Amino acid sequence: MRRFMQNLGKSMLIPIVALPAAGILFRISAEDLLDWPLVQGAGAIFNNMDILISIGIAMGLAKTKDRGIPALTGFLAIAILNEGLATINPDLDMSVFGGVLSGLIAAFIYNRFKDTRLPNIFSFFGGEKFPITMIIVTMIPVTGISVLLWPYAQSAIDSLAQGLVGLGAAGIFIFGFLNRFLLPFGLHHVLNTYIYFGLGSYETAGGEVVTGEITRFLNGDPTAGYFLGGFFVVMIFGIPAIALAITRAAYKKKKEETKALMSSGSLTSVVAGLTEPIEFTFLFTSPLLYFIHSVYTGLAGATLYLLNVRHGFSWGGSAIDYTLNLGIADSGWMIIPVGLAFGVLYYFTFYTIIVKKNIKVVGREDDTAFSEEREEHEKDLELSHGKYEYMAKKILQNVGGKENLVDYENCMTRLRLVVKDASKVDEEKIKQTGAHGIVKVDHEHVQIVIGPEVSHVYQAFRKQVEE
Repeated sequence: MRRFMQNLGKSMLIPIVALPAAGILFRISAEDLLDWPLVQGAGAIFNNMDILISIGIAMGLAKTKDRGIPALTGFLAIAILNEGLATINPDLDMSVFGGVLSGLIAAFIYNRFKDTRLPNIFSFFGGEKFPITMIIVTMIPVTGISVLLWPYAQSAIDSLAQGLVGLGAAGIFIFGFLNRFLLPFGLHHVLNTYIYFGLGSYETAGGEVVTGEITRFLNGDPTAGYFLGGFFVVMIFGIPAIALAITRAAYKKKKEETKALMSSGSLTSVVAGLTEPIEFTFLFTSPLLYFIHSVYTGLAGATLYLLNVRHGFSWGGSAIDYTLNLGIADSGWMIIPVGLAFGVLYYFTFYTIIVKKNIKVVGREDDTAFSEEREEHEKDLELSHGKYEYMAKKILQNVGGKENLVDYENCMTRLRLVVKDASKVDEEKIKQTGAHGIVKVDHEHVQIVIGPEVSHVYQAFRKQVEE
């Protein structure tokens, strides 16, 4: 189940990629800013998240390198489900859950029937194209069952949403804590998807009903944004404070190098809303610090809720989203003093624990003792190097080679591998290439934390595998 949920979370990253540009364009073109009606079309991304999620899951869980047919299978699945629901009972709306269900079924159908052989007369419809036929046949009864069962599920989900909101600050805290705590396992996206795109409903001035904290906030729902505001505190103030603490705690001979790395990571968090480059520098060396970080994330959201601060974003808690959406927030300016207070809290907590417990974060590592097998020129490798092809070559060698590799993919910061035997993975030598760390999920799944440049390493890695 853990492996399945992890793959599901990874798959949900695919449609999330569409959100930054769409959210920024949708917000700056709103009537209260630039008033560009044509550009408001970017909001279609948020109104079709069920379709995007279905396609993303089908692509992510399909056991193939060519994602075209799985993507089409995912689209057909959600299209049939939505059309069937609208025809039989227009009041039913499965929202993102319909997308998840359709994507899961599409992935299963694809993996089950992609190698099907048909008689010669029907051979054109066989093989990888056969899932296209099967998904149409499958989704018709699935839609019928959904019409019967979903009213009960919809009622239960509404109760869950109301219960979560009804918890007030405690509900906000729980969400914020789990958002960070589940990140190392790749499961936070599953939780985020419901909160961001399924929680609550709001009827816009044009009569359209939208769901989810992000979509409702951007469309002017005065009750949306309480689950989102805390991330501005963490990403704009908390992460830079952590970076400062790590820099100040670094040994003198490593301080400049650490400062450069931490500055880059901080800027990524503030501008792009991506926290992983900093978080992964201490996650593997100190679970205690990461647990505290998760608690502070929950506290940040709960604090804003208690102060009646409501703010939201389209992609993440970046300075760009903060500025663009300030006009539709409630007391959004208070995030600055609250953020500064949390920044101080973050800094002193992290600095004190790092120094007192002598935690080997970046800048405080013991000098690496290289083995005799390691070539002399490799000692100079740094995380910031640009030798992607060389790094990819060494990673492939040290995960057991092509013969031990089953599948590979990347997310924003990790190279995710499926191997036949994880015991063949040489963690020490992989870290020596410049990787931040290695996560062995189980005996088959391995994640190599690289950072924002993972896409370059992935491309080089793919080239090595295909040679």
